[in-house]
Amino acid sequence: MVLTACGAEDDKDSERPSTPSGVTAQAGSATSVHVMWAKSADNKAVTGYEVYRKGAKVAALPAGKHMVDIDGLAPETAYSFTVRARDAAGNLSAPSAAISVTTPAPAPDDRKAPTTPARVKGRAEGATTVSLTWQRATDDTGVTSYDIYQEDSRVHSVSGDATTARVTGLRAGTVYTFTVRARDAAENSSPDSNSVDLTTPSAPGDESPSTAPTDLEATVRKGSIELKWTPPRTGAPVKEHQLHLNGEPVTTIVWGAEPPAGTATYTMTVTDRPGTRYSIKLRAKLPDGKWGDFSAQRTVVVR
Repeated sequence: MVLTACGAEDDKDSERPSTPSGVTAQAGSATSVHVMWAKSADNKAVTGYEVYRKGAKVAALPAGKHMVDIDGLAPETAYSFTVRARDAAGNLSAPSAAISVTTPAPAPDDRKAPTTPARVKGRAEGATTVSLTWQRATDDTGVTSYDIYQEDSRVHSVSGDATTARVTGLRAGTVYTFTVRARDAAENSSPDSNSVDLTTPSAPGDESPSTAPTDLEATVRKGSIELKWTPPRTGAPVKEHQLHLNGEPVTTIVWGAEPPAGTATYTMTVTDRPGTRYSIKLRAKLPDGKWGDFSAQRTVVVR
């Protein structure tokens, strides 16, 4: 009797992911280009993306990333970019449509940053998307791009002519804090705009209330930072909050007696030199002993 192996060949994944769509390329400076695209689909799962310049691969990213900055380019030069999706079996999609972009001229000895984008506003457009608007910044040589930051990470860039942006790929039922910075051809960036807190709607069927502290305020004093916030409603008094600075937990705020009703406050002593930047956020310990969701983030500069 002859035995034949089966299944291995049948299970081999030979189907290519779909071609990335919505590819855009925006010159962020005289030597860099920001490339973005929409996510692809696959019969199993997309595991990454590859970005090409004239057929040569210049970047490889995981599946969760849909943007990349290509640096080290020449000023006043035309470039063309394509994007391909990759799956776990190594199948590559067809290249996307080629997107052309020309880097601007450099600005010699330009050390002056653009002004701060003003009156940034936003709204959620569903469980995974938000839209932002702002007033134009000014610059002595011209704004080349606006960079959108979620907390301290740049998540999107648009052209210097734009005053709106859409950020996709977010999580449902999550609070996000966005700021905008203007950038010129010499890579000078403006200070942060005002921050905007946006909460994406919960997924359908999820009726659970938010566990994030709200209304966080951070006021800088000489030698201290005063915090004020509203603890989440959990069905029982919140006795502990965890304070994070620059993404790292630094202390747990515990009330020895009955925790305050309504607004909570905490004063943090700081000894760092003036100009030190802090990113601050909180989360509460829930009645079941687990930590809840993070509050919106606040960024302050020590006096």
